[in-house]
Amino acid sequence: MQRNLDLLLTAIAPAIWGSTYLVTTELLPPGYPLTVAVLRALPAGLLLLLVVRTLPKGHWWPRVLVLGALNFSIFWAMLFVSAYRLPGGVAATVGAIQPLIVILLAHLLLGSTVRPAAIAAAIVGIGGVALLILTPQATLDPIGILAGLAGALSMAFGTVLTRRWQPPVSPLTFTAWQLTAGGLLLLPVALWLEPALPHLTVANWVGLAYLGLIGAALTYILWFRGIARLGPATVSPLGFLSPLTAVMLGWWWLGQTLSPAQVVGMILVLASIWFGQRAQQAEPAGAVARAAER
Repeated sequence: MQRNLDLLLTAIAPAIWGSTYLVTTELLPPGYPLTVAVLRALPAGLLLLLVVRTLPKGHWWPRVLVLGALNFSIFWAMLFVSAYRLPGGVAATVGAIQPLIVILLAHLLLGSTVRPAAIAAAIVGIGGVALLILTPQATLDPIGILAGLAGALSMAFGTVLTRRWQPPVSPLTFTAWQLTAGGLLLLPVALWLEPALPHLTVANWVGLAYLGLIGAALTYILWFRGIARLGPATVSPLGFLSPLTAVMLGWWWLGQTLSPAQVVGMILVLASIWFGQRAQQAEPAGAVARAAER
């Protein structure tokens, strides 16, 4: 019962992340991806720091910087490069390889068992994402592909190391540290590469507040909590919910049509998540936790 509740709470995070595209295109000024990423992470992280009033100590400073870079700075930067150089469907499909990388890294760094059923479920999920958002007209760009793979690798390492490096603080505090670190590391890059933002409208402020408070602070608290309780190999396949939510919001909010292939893709994505959870449920109790404590 508790496991199902943990899965449900963790799944809220990628489901909300699926709304990022809609909010960005409808409420934010175009052409400022890195600046938006900074404004999404840094204010939310600083706000959470004001709440928890706790800073890292000792060896947690470099670890938090590494995690902030992997989970936010590098991941978001590569995500935007991939999104700009590739059609959205190609970029999302490349990024969907992340659960496979997490399974391998969790085995290498945490001692998790590599289960063929989990690998098969992840492959089915990638196929489902491809059917959801990949079009026949999609073109491939080598730099975009490499950026997408780099982003998936960064987030995968961040997910596994978030499990391996568990500080004696609450998920709220751990999230505050990582969001602040990620935002600070992105700030000079955004200032260097992008012009100043134009005058922000009320809609812009609403979009930024949503992405920061809901799309970053709340979701990453749930996501990091799930990683700590369930393990990265169990949590990572839930990320397939993000493109599924994006397509559903496009259909419901923007009036986009759903093709038969997309409906099949939705079924495959949901099936892959279900089978992936069933496969990982057989992980011996405490095995990953013991590895994470090493």
